[in-house]
Amino acid sequence: MKFGGTSVGKPERMHQVSQLITRNAEPTLVVLSALSGTTNALVEMSTALASANKQNAAEKIAVLEKQYRAFIIDLLKEEDIRVKANEMNTEHFEFLKITQKISLSDALNKDILAQGELMSTKLFSLYLEQEKIEHALIPALDFMCLDMNDEPDLTLIAQKIKVVLAQHPTKKLFITQGYICRNAKGEVDNLKRGGSDYTAS
Repeated sequence: MKFGGTSVGKPERMHQVSQLITRNAEPTLVVLSALSGTTNALVEMSTALASANKQNAAEKIAVLEKQYRAFIIDLLKEEDIRVKANEMNTEHFEFLKITQKISLSDALNKDILAQGELMSTKLFSLYLEQEKIEHALIPALDFMCLDMNDEPDLTLIAQKIKVVLAQHPTKKLFITQGYICRNAKGEVDNLKRGGSDYTAS
């Protein structure tokens, strides 16, 4: 099952997704996009860094971080889970703030763009934990990969995901990120716009 940014863009939407994915007992792998608006904000931030407009980049990071903190308050009600979410949030936004102090490269730009999917899946996983829904969060970076021509390496993906799933023999619900992957060099990369659909297929 695959859900785009709008489907997880509000806390109540995440609640609905959790109901959809637990309707039956079939093994289910759920692919999530970044929260709606996040990837665009990260692209704008990266563009600002590319033009050396660090003030503008810092402002965009601050706005996005504020949105995520509000999202966490609405999504999670248990204090211990909320603490975990805020710690995760801080970690990702600290990374984004650090990027302002180093030169922007293509590899760093890809790392920046990956943050949206990483955060959305971690937040959703914490919500499932709060609701006592058994699942495993499996990183797409452990199995989604490109070949030397920047095309998805189907054979290697099949091999890698079997290894990842074998680590969770008792689980029937799996959450992973759409869009992000590793290239042939092992660096963080992405499947371009619509990439989450490819991850799901």
